[in-house]
Amino acid sequence: MKHGLIKVAAAIPAVKVADTKFNLIETEKQIAIAEGQGVEIIVFPELSITGYTCQDLFQQQLLLDDTEQAVIDLLEFTRQLDITVIVGAPVAVGALLLNCALVIQQGKLLGIVAKTFLPNYSEFYEKRWFASSQDLRPQHIRFAGNNIRVTPELQIFRTSEGATFAIEICEDVWAPTPPSNHLALAGAEIIFNLSTSDELIGKHTYLKSLLAQQSARTISGYVYSSSGFGESTQDVVFGGNALIFENGSLVKQSERFQIDPQLVISEIDIENLRSERRTNSTFVNAQRPVASGLAGVTGQIDELALHVDCLPPLKPMREFTLTREFDQHPFIPKTENMQESCDEIYNIQVSGLAKRLVHTNCKSAIIGISGGLDSTLALLVVVKTFDKLGLDRKGIVGVTMPGFGTTGRTYKNAMALMEHLGITIREIDIKASVLQHFKDIGHDPEVHDSTYENAQARERTQILMDLSNQMNGLVIGTGDLSELALGWCTYNGDHMSMYAVNAGVPKTLTQYLVRYAADTTKDENVRKTLIDIVETPISPELKPADDKGEIAQKTEDLVGPYELHDFFLYYVLRCGFRPSKIYWMAQNAFRGVYPDSVILHWMRIFFRRFFSQQFKRSCLPDGPKVGSVSLSPRGDWRMPSDAMSTNWLNELEGLS
Repeated sequence: MKHGLIKVAAAIPAVKVADTKFNLIETEKQIAIAEGQGVEIIVFPELSITGYTCQDLFQQQLLLDDTEQAVIDLLEFTRQLDITVIVGAPVAVGALLLNCALVIQQGKLLGIVAKTFLPNYSEFYEKRWFASSQDLRPQHIRFAGNNIRVTPELQIFRTSEGATFAIEICEDVWAPTPPSNHLALAGAEIIFNLSTSDELIGKHTYLKSLLAQQSARTISGYVYSSSGFGESTQDVVFGGNALIFENGSLVKQSERFQIDPQLVISEIDIENLRSERRTNSTFVNAQRPVASGLAGVTGQIDELALHVDCLPPLKPMREFTLTREFDQHPFIPKTENMQESCDEIYNIQVSGLAKRLVHTNCKSAIIGISGGLDSTLALLVVVKTFDKLGLDRKGIVGVTMPGFGTTGRTYKNAMALMEHLGITIREIDIKASVLQHFKDIGHDPEVHDSTYENAQARERTQILMDLSNQMNGLVIGTGDLSELALGWCTYNGDHMSMYAVNAGVPKTLTQYLVRYAADTTKDENVRKTLIDIVETPISPELKPADDKGEIAQKTEDLVGPYELHDFFLYYVLRCGFRPSKIYWMAQNAFRGVYPDSVILHWMRIFFRRFFSQQFKRSCLPDGPKVGSVSLSPRGDWRMPSDAMSTNWLNELEGLS
């Protein structure tokens, strides 16, 4: 493991039905490849040593003896390897024949897990050949040269580095209460499923949905390996499904209907799963023993004696090679229907604002329009809200307030957007009033410091607030989640409003939503304006323009690229990762985009600002939560304003 990530593999080997020698060779080939790529645990399909479709051949003693010999040979093959292998095989226990998973490491048979739920379909009549684990009584047997305990009890295996995993077999996960429910609540962090599932119209989509939901519900990694080419096609076809999920998200998958063997390798973030479980009170509460007289999953778990096997220590750790990718933009939804995702985000914002307008009986909304991204998104939300409520768009008062740094480009875009959207336009130049304020407080207007900048931001907020009183309206905040994280806002300036519609939307998502609005609008004038706004450099425009009248004060030159800060923010808030891990993830995500030194530089800036600017977040106005992360002091993030960043910055100092 590295940074809490464990490398796993789901194998789909070549197989010949009832040919244990051939199947053993193919299994060993894939184990060797996986071990060479640093895989720590590999899982094979159900009954992989014999093939799943042997039918009545499972009742032949020769096949059972050959299976046991194949396992003996496999144990010898793995003796010098640093990989845990999970294969499927029939195992005879007295009068019972069980469909089992065998856990093997370094020449030792560590455990046998029997299938619980046996299908009774016309094409899969397993009860004809196999017994359920529920028919088994705990006992020791001699198998493949090992004295091994077989039991119907839950079994959890623990690696030498502390990761825990468990096993269920095919139909088990389709049951109303899968064994993985109990196993996860008992501590298993990864579930491996040995399966053989046939292909039917629509079944693959349902299967992926089922596994995603099970992984999400149990907050676990789920590694699924199902038989492919080589199984008998007498009545059904097997497509070869290898799927790796982490907390409901598909990490990697195989290509179905392939003739050649496949090996799907990726990493599961154990640290992330543990963080999710600790912060999920529902999961924690589900682990409690239920009250007397109440039925429930926890009651069943409490009655079970868990069998925990500790795997032997591995050899010194080999170099860890990452195979999975980290998304550069984790806040942007990754779904097949992006239109639906964007519409949903807009609907969340619109619904929140609509309720506030109805509750306050406001028929007007006051919003500062700068020609920048944030105020544009906020205006689009307000327009959609007024349309939803059947209110006249003229009740939306867009106020553009040119200052010392306003450029022609942003001014033109602000005016054009308001005009094309059909709202009320107000223009109030703030330069004279700010100069008077400088005179009142004795500030030299040639000194372009924080006083010079913040005076403009507070003057704009004062204008908006006073207009709201005058018009009995609501001041709509425009600041976004990224700015709140960095404290890139003026306290009691743009930091304040009466309802902050963008408070849950980070900058990277803001850009995406505005571009989506441009791509879907039917008004060509609005489209052109929105595209130009997206392409305008991000700036507060609080310092004078350059000699060419263009933006001189570019935010990302001062605080860093927002795509980096949003990346840091997501993994700090959502996962609670330590700086060294986030830095390593960013190195991999942005390789070829930013040098390591640049990532580390802006990461230091992020943590300094994130801690020092908490006081601004402690008194935020209301605003809707849009995604899984929020900085609301009443909801997701509660941190004292005096918290120290020392430990986080010290860890960064040790990185290079």
